Amino acid sequence: MVHLLATLLALVTVAACSPTFKPKSKPELNTIAKQHRKLYFGTATDNPELNDTAYRAILDDNRMFGQITPANSMKWFATEPSPGEFTFHDGDVIANLAKKNRQLLRGHNCVWHNQLPDWVSTGTFTEKEILAVVERHCETLVRHYRGQVYAWDVINEVFNDDGTFRQDVFFNSSGSKFIPTAFHAARRADPHAKLYANDFNIEGPNAKSAAYQNLIKTLKKEGVPIDGIGFQSHFIVGELPPNIKENMEAFTKLGVEVAVTELDVRMTLPETPELLAQQRKDYETVISVCQAVKGCIGVTVWDFTDKFSWVPGTFAGQGAACPWDENLKEKPGFFGIIDGFN
Repeated sequence: MVHLLATLLALVTVAACSPTFKPKSKPELNTIAKQHRKLYFGTATDNPELNDTAYRAILDDNRMFGQITPANSMKWFATEPSPGEFTFHDGDVIANLAKKNRQLLRGHNCVWHNQLPDWVSTGTFTEKEILAVVERHCETLVRHYRGQVYAWDVINEVFNDDGTFRQDVFFNSSGSKFIPTAFHAARRADPHAKLYANDFNIEGPNAKSAAYQNLIKTLKKEGVPIDGIGFQSHFIVGELPPNIKENMEAFTKLGVEVAVTELDVRMTLPETPELLAQQRKDYETVISVCQAVKGCIGVTVWDFTDKFSWVPGTFAGQGAACPWDENLKEKPGFFGIIDGFN
């Protein structure tokens, strides 16, 4: 028996020393993305979930996620709840987390029609007044995080799907003038941050993506600083738009970078092996498109686990949209992401 154990130990030692022996390790998405010349693979996160120890163990690993986006804590309602009175506590928590983990930080967002404090959403403003409000908010917010944020979603969801401007307090008070005001304020506040427009349903060629291309052309012609376009990429299993690559390239030809900023792929529940297999293909498709377009600099999933997904609370009967399940186990979609980079 002693001789047998000694022989087995010797075999294990030889195997471990052999150049063909590789201990099992979990694939690291950010490491893979950077190996394929992307700036990052990242995820959104939110303050309430940071107390989940198992979740944090994955989130804090910058080999898995090289970038994080605060899902809510830098939005207007959270940062300027009263006129001119700013609070950055929750945003600072995530900014400090990114710094500690040596992860890039995306700022989300400066101007959006949703999640506004009542004083903005129900206020009555002249053009001069709303532009002053936008300027103060954007400049104060961006300056607070100066040097900490890689890119800001300066404007978020300003067009309807038909390519017309969304009717909200900003447009109704100033037309489209709030847009250059926001970008100029952000640039003054942090000259080194990338400044983005961000939206959903612009991933394929359509009226909405054409509206953004025209807006970018106009802004650039007028000397307004805009550096990037964010494809949110909130998709439904098996329903990705056609020609994403061609559309992405059309934006990069305008002189802006592209990022996939809020990726998830939801399904009608319950999940099935067939739906999960299609979801894997869909994740692979999105990643492969970004991989194929030089100007696509990175990908962010809109939180990585179904445990904290926004989808079930927004779309009744739908969910299972993320690459990790509710138990923080990798789903087929996780491996679709890996396949997309290779």
